Amino acid sequence: MDIKVNESIVFLVEGDITKEKTDAIVNAANSRLAGGGGVDGAIHRAGGPAIMEECRKIGGCPTGKAVITTGGKLDVKHVIHTVGPIYRGGMKNEAGLLASAYKESLKLASSKGLKSIAFPSISTGAYGYPLAEAANIALKTVTDYLKEKTDIKTVRFVLFGRQAYEEYEKALKSIV
Repeated sequence: MDIKVNESIVFLVEGDITKEKTDAIVNAANSRLAGGGGVDGAIHRAGGPAIMEECRKIGGCPTGKAVITTGGKLDVKHVIHTVGPIYRGGMKNEAGLLASAYKESLKLASSKGLKSIAFPSISTGAYGYPLAEAANIALKTVTDYLKEKTDIKTVRFVLFGRQAYEEYEKALKSIV
């Protein structure tokens, strides 16, 4: 599924983010940028040691912020590492921090002149964020950004599994 927002297109696809050919992919990282499981582990395994070397030099990333490294062996120029919140019931600014993770990733891509970016579903794996709520926050944040800024032409949400795709599809239909 896709929608046009200003001069940009937002796509939803079910698949493997490490196979993307956008200018950048976003890594759902931990605050130490230490690699890990899920999307984070897959990106580090596929991208090779160059990504971790740059992560070590950067040192860390606070929740809701984003940093950028090489794409290593991936078919992308860059990996944008962002740290989503650990879900603790929704009363500890999780929604604001999750929105910030998406927005800061987009701002970083814009500042580097990137035209295309692919996101996973941030914080919905090991960090426990409810999928439907996370999908709404992600898509609203991205579409709001694209209504204001026209430099990024393509945003892809690369979703792992049918359930994630269906939740994002439902959220996108509610925004349109």
